[in-house]
Amino acid sequence: MGTLQLSIHGLATTSSVPRKFNFRSRSSTTHLRFSTPKIRAVSTVPDSESTAKDKEPDDPPAVDFAFVHSVLLPDGTPDVHFRRACGGQKLRDIMLDNNMELYGPYGRPLLNCAGGGTCGTCMVEVVEGKELLTPRTDKEKEHLKKKPKNWRLACQTIVGKPDSNGLLVIQQLPEWKAHEWSYEKILPTEEP
Repeated sequence: MGTLQLSIHGLATTSSVPRKFNFRSRSSTTHLRFSTPKIRAVSTVPDSESTAKDKEPDDPPAVDFAFVHSVLLPDGTPDVHFRRACGGQKLRDIMLDNNMELYGPYGRPLLNCAGGGTCGTCMVEVVEGKELLTPRTDKEKEHLKKKPKNWRLACQTIVGKPDSNGLLVIQQLPEWKAHEWSYEKILPTEEP
């Protein structure tokens, strides 16, 4: 059993609770811990000196994504990609715009419907953040009636609204995954 800790700089989540991914391959289990970056104050500005134009604008609302690939890396660790996108878009468009593998062996033009919702080849598994997604459409209900409830068609799934914030953990190509893993939140530990 090995432990791998990743430091994710700049990935903001709506909660300050670190995330833990447990991956089970043939020979061992790997624990991945993802935590939010720490911020340290350098100095303060008295109220009399601060003005409206000195303030930095807030970050625009965005949804953070953790895409877990269906195949492990050569060293046996999972291939996890972190992205950020604005809400109100289809999950398929977000994945393709960020060069995330969506179709696997069905990636050729004649083997998928290009987002029409008729082929069912853009299935993903939503591990966390399903509250950010729109409900299943009739096309999804038809294609995914024998699949788990957390599987969705990326071409039919809209991620939140333009002002949405949150974290979405997506398993790519769930029907082709070569390893089992679980996801759980870890309570923050007190540091001395």
